[in-house]
Amino acid sequence: MNIKYYGRPGCGLCEEGIVLLKLVQEDVPFIIEEINIETDDLLHERFMLMIPVVEKNGEIIQYGALDYVTLLEGLAG
Repeated sequence: MNIKYYGRPGCGLCEEGIVLLKLVQEDVPFIIEEINIETDDLLHERFMLMIPVVEKNGEIIQYGALDYVTLLEGLAG
């Protein structure tokens, strides 16, 4: 399973979020595709107020302040 992780360099929440996502990855196997929203104007416009954003199969699992339980439930299901 592939997960898209939208963020940008210098974003504290994004840095914390990727650490948390990697913890969830220990319990649920998936591949993380990190996407820098600053490299694409459309992604930047869409997600700039939401990052970090975790997306599975085109559906947003969680954004902003991420938490382990929500991510685990969203990615395990």
